[in-house]
Amino acid sequence: MQKDIIAFWGYPRKELINEYKTIYPNATWIDLDIDYNYPNLKLVPDNYCTIIKNIYNNAYYLKDRIIAILAPIGKDKCDSAFFVSEILKQDGFKVVQSIFEDKCPNINDLNLPISQSNLPLKEKINLITKNIYEQKDYSYLEKAKPQFGFWGVPPNDLSILDIFPNNTELFGWTRAVEAGYPGDFELEMYVDENLPTIFFTQAFCSKTQIARHLANKYNGLFIDIDTIPTNSIKAKIEAFLRLR
Repeated sequence: MQKDIIAFWGYPRKELINEYKTIYPNATWIDLDIDYNYPNLKLVPDNYCTIIKNIYNNAYYLKDRIIAILAPIGKDKCDSAFFVSEILKQDGFKVVQSIFEDKCPNINDLNLPISQSNLPLKEKINLITKNIYEQKDYSYLEKAKPQFGFWGVPPNDLSILDIFPNNTELFGWTRAVEAGYPGDFELEMYVDENLPTIFFTQAFCSKTQIARHLANKYNGLFIDIDTIPTNSIKAKIEAFLRLR
């Protein structure tokens, strides 16, 4: 089988993305963070981050087609990503590690047309994650007046985002990715304290401590989800949006 996939997770360094786009112009780019419903190989404990499970399942399912995996391993992703990268290297994958911890010069002067647009929240997150390698210009999007905030990483099950109104502004790691600074902790911690905000993480992710802290600090709602959001969690979010 011909190898035709450049795989990645998180946000690899831009120069690394451009290098592999130049070398392999016809390759298909696959984000290993996303759940494509490939077989669950159960390579990590059940009580572990679903996104890391996705990386394992996707990588091994697509192994014969993967040219290389671009693997952020610093604060721009997480320690678990470093562990995954080392294990995949031992199993014969070509893994190109990178650390993208550049600091944003001024977090109050950022171009964030997607995060601040009136697009549906699910579409916002899809555009931001795809734009890691597509690198399109979305400056034409009109800035919306925000009503709510959503802080965190892209959920494994994006259906939870359908609950939110279009004028929900993005914060957290996803906002930092759009800004081009995925490892800037100050930017990741930033929220508009005047917006009622939901602070989301995947269950068993180390970012839960940040989300809980910020939810307490800004009187927001802390939510962590393992795989599929329960009706109880959806009801909590809907109640928060109605009451706030």
